[in-house]
Amino acid sequence: MKAYVVGSGPNGLAGAIELARNGFDVTVLEATAHIGGGLGSAELTEPGLVHDLGAAFLPMAVASPFFRSLDLEALGVRFRHAPIALAHPLDDGSAGLLHHDLGTTARGLGADGGPWRALFERFAESFPELLDDAMQPMVHLPRHPLLMARFGSVAAQSAARVAGTFRTEQGRALFTGVAAHAFGPLDKPFSSAVGVMLTAAAHAVGWPVVEGGAQVLADALVRHLVDLGGTVETRREVRTITELGDADVVLLDTTPAAAVAILGDAMPRRFRRAYGAYVHGPAAFKVDFAVEGDIPWTADGVRDAGVVHVGGSAAEVSAAEARVASGASARQPFALVGQQYVADPGRSRNGVNPVWAYAHVPYGSTVDATERIVRQIERFAPGFRERIVSTHTTGAIGLAAANANYVGGDINTGATGFRQLVARPIAGRRPYRTGVPNAYLCSAATPPGPGVHGMAGANAANAAKAAKAAMTGPDITWDALPSS
Repeated sequence: MKAYVVGSGPNGLAGAIELARNGFDVTVLEATAHIGGGLGSAELTEPGLVHDLGAAFLPMAVASPFFRSLDLEALGVRFRHAPIALAHPLDDGSAGLLHHDLGTTARGLGADGGPWRALFERFAESFPELLDDAMQPMVHLPRHPLLMARFGSVAAQSAARVAGTFRTEQGRALFTGVAAHAFGPLDKPFSSAVGVMLTAAAHAVGWPVVEGGAQVLADALVRHLVDLGGTVETRREVRTITELGDADVVLLDTTPAAAVAILGDAMPRRFRRAYGAYVHGPAAFKVDFAVEGDIPWTADGVRDAGVVHVGGSAAEVSAAEARVASGASARQPFALVGQQYVADPGRSRNGVNPVWAYAHVPYGSTVDATERIVRQIERFAPGFRERIVSTHTTGAIGLAAANANYVGGDINTGATGFRQLVARPIAGRRPYRTGVPNAYLCSAATPPGPGVHGMAGANAANAAKAAKAAMTGPDITWDALPSS
């Protein structure tokens, strides 16, 4: 049977691999020259310095059921860990430090050690079981009902409420910064879900980088697909489903709006309405720095961290996120700084290190946030500015131009509020359906949402495989369907 996958992001490649190893003849069609979507790396500043283009710290690439099914080491993928997963510096010269080891983290948080352990220990110890359920559509029969009930009782709370259970500013800021990865107001129900999941991941598997850059993982997935008999075609933009007339299955690693454009009038009206109601969230503004030596962080431990959250106290981070979600720029934005070279020194050259950073900005923002990011880093690392050798900036519009799924610079491919947790992009047990026979949406706009886990693609592929196995009537050919 012939299958096409439109888009070569992590979910598209995962869906392609899942279909190929179940006997489908698979072709991946990528509109650009770059394979991997948000998973890539390149020399952006100085010769020899490797910068990740998008995703960089990949706990789910270690832990998700799809990636656990692959022998990544045999495919040439090596994960490397910084001594400390995450640091959140504060103005008093201290920092909250998130270690891979939960006990070390708890001891470092002092009075918050007990509450931290009470919140995260069970989820970290049972992380594979937690992911077996969390990586599925929201509506499904849980395999681990007690664990999921416990997770749900915390995930349903606001990040602000969960952060308020900690007594120290280090504990509150540390959790709030992780929760802010969701790109949204932190006082809303379910805004703690991403923070709890990513913190549990840090304690279970760490926040590793790929040795040599994220592109190494994308290339390994392509090699594996080819070994299974699949092919990849770049610079092949698909405008309408009728171009794929010989397809038995089509997976769309696209936004809902792009899926509507491709499927045209073949898509039933109720699906078109649901897809049309899908909304995008705040954007990112990315700056890559070439830095002479280490960043001169004031707080102990921060130089050894893979990720540094710069945004100040929990209250400051929450205020900045609320402002951005309302459509206004924050003068002191929440920013993430990636020190991948701490885990993977081979990315550096002659004492110059690649540093990856991005700030949260409003959807579609045209504001140049470079100076705001520099000031935020300088705030906790005086002298940073003088160590900058060169920079490369990619604003929200530039991110959207480089990756069609990043509409308005939204690198999560859709807002992550409650409505789009339960209806991403449609509600029910089969959210990958498009209403068009044999066509499925498999991007981060479907469960389980953003992140390099491949599960949206794998889940959509399994849905397609099950539907084909159950089919008893004649196949429907794409060229028989109307187009818009």
